[in-house]
Amino acid sequence: MNKQRRKFLQISSLLGVGAALFPYELVAGSMDKAKLSKFGLQLYSVKEEMAKDAAGTMRKLAGFGYKQFEGFDGGKGILWGMSPAECNDLMREIGVDFISSHANVFKDLDTQAEQAAEVGMKYLICPYIGAQKSVDEWKKVADRFNDAGKTLKSHGVKFAYHNHDYTFKMLDGQLPQDILMENTDPELVDFELDMYWAFVAGYDPVEYVSRFPGRYKLCHIKDAEAEGGGNAHDRGVLLGTGEMPYADIIKNSKKYGMEYFVVEQERFVGTNPLEAAQKNAAYLAKLKV
Repeated sequence: MNKQRRKFLQISSLLGVGAALFPYELVAGSMDKAKLSKFGLQLYSVKEEMAKDAAGTMRKLAGFGYKQFEGFDGGKGILWGMSPAECNDLMREIGVDFISSHANVFKDLDTQAEQAAEVGMKYLICPYIGAQKSVDEWKKVADRFNDAGKTLKSHGVKFAYHNHDYTFKMLDGQLPQDILMENTDPELVDFELDMYWAFVAGYDPVEYVSRFPGRYKLCHIKDAEAEGGGNAHDRGVLLGTGEMPYADIIKNSKKYGMEYFVVEQERFVGTNPLEAAQKNAAYLAKLKV
């Protein structure tokens, strides 16, 4: 067992016994383990299939057990060329909630927000901002997030930011992710924690979420290859085949306000995107949290 996983399990154990310390834990701490009732998929995981047949691909994914979708703009807009009415009809047909979408939140935001609101999306999410060169630049990014949050709030939609590993790399003695947390308005900005990117950067994702109760409402779940070295981009594996204990991760992160658990698969070894989506859904359907 490597040091990173040992530290992860030690912290998770401590979080489990300290349930009386945080208000979010008072709700979830006494619950018996049960299966995860709903989980989602980031449609970027099957981007080639979406480009060929978006509606048909969504029908297949619903058949795998996904009850929530998180979209992305694949060149046809956040609704993949469908009108809001057409999208709503499809979601009703397949029994899925379109909870969010990654989007360019700095361009045509009002138009995107109107579409998101019409199909019941809770969030539009900035998927990538790039590493900044200074603390001041990160503070300016936080200001941009607050501004986008104001626009989205006027449409009844919330803004969120999805991290990569670069926000978990120290800069001038500060963690960029901390800077964003501390300089954004909780009424305007939520966060989507990519559990994998935090983990491969050396941080326990649950411990990090515990520092900011209620700020992380969504997360990406994908597993990391055990003892994986080298490039962090090359450690992604199917859920349940790596070293991240997702039963504990999901259970404990819910105590701090996490609501949406979204699968994302970007690396495929011995499988293809649709097969991976099916296997990940089967794993989560059996998981006791």
